[in-house]
Amino acid sequence: MNRIKLATGQSFLTLLLLMLALAPAQADDRLERIQSANQLRVCIWPDYFSISARHPKTGKLEGIDIELAADFARDLGVDLSFVETHFGRFMDDLEQDACDIGMFAIAITPARAERIDYSAPYLASHMYGVTTKTHPGLSRWEDMDQPGNVICVQRGTYMESFMKQTLRHAEVLVVTDPREREEAVLSGRADVFITDYPYSRKVLRFYEWARLIEPEDSNGPRPFKYAYVVAKNQPEWLGRVNRFVSQIKQDGRLEQAATNNDLLPAVVFAQDN
Repeated sequence: MNRIKLATGQSFLTLLLLMLALAPAQADDRLERIQSANQLRVCIWPDYFSISARHPKTGKLEGIDIELAADFARDLGVDLSFVETHFGRFMDDLEQDACDIGMFAIAITPARAERIDYSAPYLASHMYGVTTKTHPGLSRWEDMDQPGNVICVQRGTYMESFMKQTLRHAEVLVVTDPREREEAVLSGRADVFITDYPYSRKVLRFYEWARLIEPEDSNGPRPFKYAYVVAKNQPEWLGRVNRFVSQIKQDGRLEQAATNNDLLPAVVFAQDN
């Protein structure tokens, strides 16, 4: 009887060890599943100007990552589908298998890296302030962190955590919808909203009321890097994504897509890595 119990226990232990050994391989079959389904599912935020934005008149998606996602799907030999998300939800979507990859210029932060894995960076940026041309007290970056000023940021972006950590005197106003940032400044609820280089292109192109406040070191190294993201425990899939990033840097596709979308100064070239 003891011998039977021991054999059963050994069999259970052997099975458990086998399951644990197979778990990483099972978790990393992403590329195989993409090819079997003949579909690459790409998470995007459809309100990110120059990156992955839906045109207000035509409804067509456009931007650097719309173009590069199409290139990636072609390289993989599969169809492409977009899954709409936002910065407050995209990590949940990746973890819950709503998409295979996030391709919408996602800033690299230590907090996010605890939940998702990043590719090599392909874009980089400073932060920029946007205020009205008639605001009496804001002309330089250092003018923002003053008592009584309200700085508006979008929830889930790296601007939110950065401003909360660095501001000492000004108040931070966090909004969910990106359009609330402009509305907050125009209504006077906020003195300035914080954005990045890609969105600053929209500000300069479409907002006659707006004035851009550049950081003092705007010609220096760009501290914020952007990359593509995948769920954890997928080293082979991440490796394939990184191979794509390396290829588009070398063959000119990244530079061309950036030029098409007024983002060439934001590109991280191969020699910049």
